[in-house]
Amino acid sequence: MALRTIREFGDEVLARRCKEVKEITPRIKELVQDMIDTMYEADGVGLAAPQVGVLKRIFVIDVSPEGDSPMVFINPEILETSGEQTGYEGCLSVPGKSGIVTRPNYVKAKATNLDGEEFVVEGEELFARAILHENDHLDGHMYVEKVEGELVNNEDLIAQNEEAQE
Repeated sequence: MALRTIREFGDEVLARRCKEVKEITPRIKELVQDMIDTMYEADGVGLAAPQVGVLKRIFVIDVSPEGDSPMVFINPEILETSGEQTGYEGCLSVPGKSGIVTRPNYVKAKATNLDGEEFVVEGEELFARAILHENDHLDGHMYVEKVEGELVNNEDLIAQNEEAQE
């Protein structure tokens, strides 16, 4: 499949609400595969359709340690959230930057897969953060709206972590 160009912060498509997917067509399946390939190529854990310029309610995530278990969410809906987690978050549309964001620690969501079957998932920590982050994109929101304090350069964070481990 093809790699897609990732739209960056400031691109108006990232501020728009996405439309529901009415039918899972070969074009939708191709888009999803392109999104997965693009996410992996960019070393991301998630990617939403508007980040590649498509205003459809689709996102993909992979928070597995091996990075080989992509999950596809079509027309996702957040059913329940609880708890709280605060930590650094980044985005492929804001390259090289991270910021501290507080989100729910638990999420229960439903969506449709590429076979047109509805499924429900629930999870905590990074899994919850990834679902909520990508779902925000579908409503035209980005994590930078939720950042507590300033965005920081990822290189500075890496250097701080290396110093702390010495």
